[in-house]
Amino acid sequence: MMNRTWAIAVLLLGLGPVHAGDSLIGGDPDLELGAEINELCAGCHGEFAEGTKDAEYPRLAGQPAAYLERQLLLFRQRKRPNIPMLEYMDERQMPDADIRDVSAYIASVELPSQLPPIDEATYDPLQRLLLAKRTINIPLAPGDIEAGREIYQRECRSCHGTAGEGSQRHAVPMLAGQYTDYLWRQVEKYRKGIRFHDPDDPEDRLLSAFSDTEVRDIFAYMSTVDD
Repeated sequence: MMNRTWAIAVLLLGLGPVHAGDSLIGGDPDLELGAEINELCAGCHGEFAEGTKDAEYPRLAGQPAAYLERQLLLFRQRKRPNIPMLEYMDERQMPDADIRDVSAYIASVELPSQLPPIDEATYDPLQRLLLAKRTINIPLAPGDIEAGREIYQRECRSCHGTAGEGSQRHAVPMLAGQYTDYLWRQVEKYRKGIRFHDPDDPEDRLLSAFSDTEVRDIFAYMSTVDD
């Protein structure tokens, strides 16, 4: 896990903007403290919140801060079942302020989808290695990409964005850059009512209206948007 000095160094390597208004909890997030708290999360989700390539743990980096806060609160309230998270989510170990700070930090981490060309004049092997560890490009998923593009743009774009980037303002998660197998598992949970697509409308079964073929095609398209 990262020590304090390393965590602060990471803050300087490609973080996006964070706005206090994004928080459900309120108050100004402390990114330095959030980086320290992320050391605990890194044991499963990776030091850059990049998740794992086998999709056992999702990519969290770059997700809207308020969305991350909401999920952590749902874990703590046991409204989103996840046994591995339970031991970390009691109010003494993860109070509201810590949820706000680590969510803001994780939201601010940017993961490139490809390495830039090597500039011999400024080449630094260590920095190149660090950047490579942060780089995520989702493998092409099976399916009809053009059919998936059409379905996505018709049914999903208004909330999740034209390229699956999500919405910081509305706390809508990004789908681009997320592992396909993880997305499939979440679709099954939505269909079974284990998770809710719209927390304000728990009877909503939007994803149940899509066939497996349509979902497969959407995910095939999503796997191309970070190329």
